[in-house]
Amino acid sequence: MDEGIETQGINHIMIIYDTLYGEFEIAPVIEALIASAPVQRLKKIHQGGAIFLIAPAINHSRYDHSIGVMYLVKHLGGNIEEQIAALLHDVSHTAFSHVVDYLFEREGEDYHEDLFRTVILESAIPDILLSHGYHVEDLFTKAYPLLEQPYPYLCADRVDYALRDSYMAGLMTIDEIRQFMRELTIRDGRITCENNVKLQWFRAKFRQLNEDYFRKPEYLYVNHHLADLLHHALYLEVIREEDLMGSDDELLALLNSHRLTHGGLSAIGRLLGFDTFDVEAAAAKLKTREL
Repeated sequence: MDEGIETQGINHIMIIYDTLYGEFEIAPVIEALIASAPVQRLKKIHQGGAIFLIAPAINHSRYDHSIGVMYLVKHLGGNIEEQIAALLHDVSHTAFSHVVDYLFEREGEDYHEDLFRTVILESAIPDILLSHGYHVEDLFTKAYPLLEQPYPYLCADRVDYALRDSYMAGLMTIDEIRQFMRELTIRDGRITCENNVKLQWFRAKFRQLNEDYFRKPEYLYVNHHLADLLHHALYLEVIREEDLMGSDDELLALLNSHRLTHGGLSAIGRLLGFDTFDVEAAAAKLKTREL
């Protein structure tokens, strides 16, 4: 859910409010892209996959994250093209985010990347970009160094999900996040933090996020058991692969519509069988994240 983000027009200037970063202006092309169907769909995709089924307060969305990444690029001096790329970088995420990577056994957690070009080209996004003087092919051919970097470097995508997930999990406060934000700068074209104390704090929090959030046994259980349930639902033809491109609520409705998958979904919510769940095996399937 995107409670922390609002938009309002003030004298034709669009203002975004984000829980983590506060208010900021956006360019007209960004405003138009935010209104597009692929970006609006992200409001209904939980960043944490199935975690909300047992922890309803952890309900931030891919939309929240996409707005946040776009803000970081803008805040750190990225041009409009890179802000566009940042806003759109997750539009091809399926329902329940990375749960589908577990369903299809994608160790790189990159299933959505295979769909990115198709999702973009089959939407209104190319026409929106062209009407503002930008070209859709740039999204597929250009490098955006503020947006994406390989581990262990900082980048807007990695910084936002680390801050946002940590905040939602109760591992950081807004004051701590904004203090860290003040220390971010650009060196050699990359995001860095030259305050070593703050950098070490962030690295420690990133490790804690990986251990206490991504690898929390209950969260591993719901994400991996939902992946198994989706596999069963595909076999039963309760859902089709294209249904994965709907919203979380739409996919839940389909699962609830069939007696067998409805029972499986109920069991996940009650953590049925958690005492025999192989936590180590599930954790071993997670993508390695180190700073």
